Amino acid sequence: MSQTSSPPLLDASSERLPVSGLLALAMTGFIAILSETLPAGLLDQIANGMHISQAMAGQWVTAYALGSLLTAIPLVTLTQGWYRRRALLLAILGFVLFNGLTALSGSNSLTLVLRFFTGAAAGLAWGLIAGHARRMVPAPLQGRAMALAMLGQPIALSLGLPIATWLGAGLGWRATFVLVTLVALLLVVWVLRSVPEYPGHAAGKRPAAMQVLRTPGVLIVLLVILTWILGHNILYTYLVPLLAAAGMAGEIGAVLMVFGLSALAGIGLVGMLVDRHLRKLVLLSLAGFALATLALGQASSWLMYLSIALWGLTYGGAPTLLQTACADAAGEGGDVAQSMLVTVWNSAIALGGIVGGALLVGSGTEAFGGLVLALIAVALLLTWAARRSGFVAGAR
Repeated sequence: MSQTSSPPLLDASSERLPVSGLLALAMTGFIAILSETLPAGLLDQIANGMHISQAMAGQWVTAYALGSLLTAIPLVTLTQGWYRRRALLLAILGFVLFNGLTALSGSNSLTLVLRFFTGAAAGLAWGLIAGHARRMVPAPLQGRAMALAMLGQPIALSLGLPIATWLGAGLGWRATFVLVTLVALLLVVWVLRSVPEYPGHAAGKRPAAMQVLRTPGVLIVLLVILTWILGHNILYTYLVPLLAAAGMAGEIGAVLMVFGLSALAGIGLVGMLVDRHLRKLVLLSLAGFALATLALGQASSWLMYLSIALWGLTYGGAPTLLQTACADAAGEGGDVAQSMLVTVWNSAIALGGIVGGALLVGSGTEAFGGLVLALIAVALLLTWAARRSGFVAGAR
């Protein structure tokens, strides 16, 4: 699997996006996010069916996150020499195998192990999607290609999880996991038909993780990711108590729908502009997130919805912006850099739950705004300072 002879590549002069292949990559991200969040939507069914507490059922999400966090960098580094589509198919087959076994498992301990390995498959997938999307198009179209390949995440959160939760209520949680497994199996066929193959790095030309981390711009992009996504997850993880404080406890479904649709709009805007205005878009997104944070928790319902819409709009394009910046800075070490991005992103998610929980217990939701605004300020300063490497001014 370490052969490096080049297969025929796409015509670099083409100005058309390979939509089917990019959507196959987006579906890979969709499966990854849905596999991660599915237990949250099926918590009651899982707890009753497995005869465990809801808190223990929630650890299925934790085990998945740990799998991504701990294995993304080692797996991407180990597979650098593989043909890239083969590595991607390995990750998708991981979803097929481990989600399928989860549907059959009667042991919670075994299921936690399976969830860890499902998370590992996701860590590998996220480390490959961005680099593969960029290689499928010439440089002037890479930002648009990334935006299309990143569609899976917001669609999974705004539409996939509610639909899967509804199916789980009618069919049971095991049948829902089986359905996700079958979709992943169909995705294997889609990838084989639509996603081109590319060689990995030849022996002796595989950048080490520390070498990539020392590449100008990579570390500063990772720090922006940590601060931005940490601030986002402090608010997103504890959105229900935030809404309760604003007297909107019964409107979580509508709020999530507004957030998801706004995020999709954000992806569309970023996709059109990222190749010419990446730096400006990051700065504007962070400023918009700060403005949304100031408005969150206000007594006015319409102002709350407006802030949620602005928050979703600024967050929707974040994966495209940050992964594009990271890949641009890393160059030939792009896949390794993306695995670092996965690790930092999942760390921010975990820290968001921990830090937000501590604030909620200690001071309540009113303490969220100050800390999140401070994190946004740090991200803005880092982005502003990274004019020459990381978030470079001008067109890509």
